[in-house]
Amino acid sequence: MEKREFLKKASIMGLSVPLTFDHLNSLIDGSRHLSDREVAQDESFWLEIRKDYRLKPDYINLENGYYCVMPQSTESAYIEHLKEINYQGSWYMRTVQFENKKVNASLLAEMAGCSQEELVITRNTTESLDMIIQGQDWMPGDEAIMSMQDYGAMLNQFKMMEKRFGIICKELSIPNHPNDDDEIVNLYRSAITPKTKLLMVCHMVNITGQILPVRKICDMAHELGVLVMVDGAHAFGHFQFSINELNCDYYATSLHKWLSVPLGAGFLFVKKGKVSTVWPIFAEGEMDPNDILRLNHIGTHPAHTDLAIVNAINYHQKIGGARKEARLRFLQRYWTTQVRDLPRVEVNTPVESYRHCAIGNVGIAQIPPNEFAKRLLDEFKIWTVAIDSPGVRGLRITPNVYTTTSELDTFVEAIKQLSA
Repeated sequence: MEKREFLKKASIMGLSVPLTFDHLNSLIDGSRHLSDREVAQDESFWLEIRKDYRLKPDYINLENGYYCVMPQSTESAYIEHLKEINYQGSWYMRTVQFENKKVNASLLAEMAGCSQEELVITRNTTESLDMIIQGQDWMPGDEAIMSMQDYGAMLNQFKMMEKRFGIICKELSIPNHPNDDDEIVNLYRSAITPKTKLLMVCHMVNITGQILPVRKICDMAHELGVLVMVDGAHAFGHFQFSINELNCDYYATSLHKWLSVPLGAGFLFVKKGKVSTVWPIFAEGEMDPNDILRLNHIGTHPAHTDLAIVNAINYHQKIGGARKEARLRFLQRYWTTQVRDLPRVEVNTPVESYRHCAIGNVGIAQIPPNEFAKRLLDEFKIWTVAIDSPGVRGLRITPNVYTTTSELDTFVEAIKQLSA
């Protein structure tokens, strides 16, 4: 987005929004002669970025996928938004709140590659996808397709629909190391029948970091008359893509992950022409059935969180989405290439660069994931999360832009010692 247009939209907020990053401008200007790949490997560049964050020194944080720490500029703006809304009170909540949220939605839509009429701000991915799952006109015998590796909250929601409406949930298992895209597409194709109504697929599998061929899956499913809902919790703000290019019907993400918005923000995309077919979870008054806002009547909520979205987008764009993606992919490959061939070590993330970005998963034979995670924290002061699910037994490792290669060196050394 052009800076002038960004400032124009931000000014509508009516609240102070810091939009200058002098140290970042200087840092980035000094690296313009380098490619994104070269910057990704420039440790001095990212050590300067690290200074923008308040990081707890008690442990090495390799579990940033649950919640990515905000840079201090976003954190400060968030606090100022809270203070200002508290100062303005109900006047703010009854007047400019809705216009401000509309502005933020337009900024997100532009970044996501869709129209503003197709996107609504929510509180997280779970809420967004639940709206779609609960909002279908389910009939007994209707089928829904998902994978065992999908997020548990979504699987639980489908199971509730199974009990409530008598639908049939069909779970498949995604291979950690597919031979090619066709293997994945055909896996989903084989589960579709004339009764299939909705197919759920992860853009990036949250427990392994595998990026799935979403566009190919959507095209295949649409040829067979099946709607596709994409769980993009870990994709948005992580790597570059456009929702419109995915050709999906529904897409959801959590902004508190890789965009580093404060907790409590996400969005839902519904393709134009599909809104009227979804029942809202919470009743709204009479509205245009094609207005996506009818799906998002959640009552009073923390409006200062919504306002911080503009600050997070500004910081993300200042670093540069492609530059950030290159760094995140470099960090994952930095540690996985050092441990893939170690005895007893299994990396559950594909090796192909187009199938992964920051997230990786690693296990050690004969060490249960929970024990593995505990020993890393107790013996090496490394914080991770254990994954023990069908086909995936290991630790999910999620570095971020503030992670250093020296921290990953400590992690690699820990794996070598524990696997030996």
